[in-house]
Amino acid sequence: MFVLVNLKAYAADAVGIATTAREVSEESGVRIAVAPQAARLAAVADTGVETWAQHVSPVEHGSHTGSTLAEAAAMAGADGTLINHSERRLRLADIDGALDAAERAELETIVCANNPAQVGAAATLGPDAVAVEPPELIGGDVSVSQADPDIVEDAVAAAEAVDDSVDVLCGAGISSGEDLDAAGELGAEGVLLASGVAKADDPRAALADLVEPLS
Repeated sequence: MFVLVNLKAYAADAVGIATTAREVSEESGVRIAVAPQAARLAAVADTGVETWAQHVSPVEHGSHTGSTLAEAAAMAGADGTLINHSERRLRLADIDGALDAAERAELETIVCANNPAQVGAAATLGPDAVAVEPPELIGGDVSVSQADPDIVEDAVAAAEAVDDSVDVLCGAGISSGEDLDAAGELGAEGVLLASGVAKADDPRAALADLVEPLS
């Protein structure tokens, strides 16, 4: 199972959480990555944790003020990137363009989607993984794997029907080892989470609890 901690734009200690994530990953053997704000990519990457960009723009080098250039993210230390998060939606053509940009920069990719139908559409574009995240559950106390397990199972089926090499992850409300365990039983290869770690009083305890079923 892959655990990706999205720090969004929370007032979180990005370097502290990244250091903790690296340590918990080394102790547990679970793959854990952190996605900070673009301006903090290099600082987070310097901790040695697997580092992901929260977004890359569907552009090449050129006149694109304000864009997040995939090559710049990679040079800052990013190993991968989220694309089309529910808080940073893109048109289908721009998702395709962002995937092309990530491929140029040799970044691993996860395309986010709201539902199984969108998961299937995203899988046709050839990302490394897709993540199903119903917007109504994001930031809540109930995980998608608990609230509506059919969404996860249907998302896995939708991706497999298109390209069985595309992994499926799930997000929205993930915060505990029980959530992670449930996601795996439903066929997910990993989880995305944010507030469960980024806003936790004790991020180390939150991460340790999350990966405990896998340790």
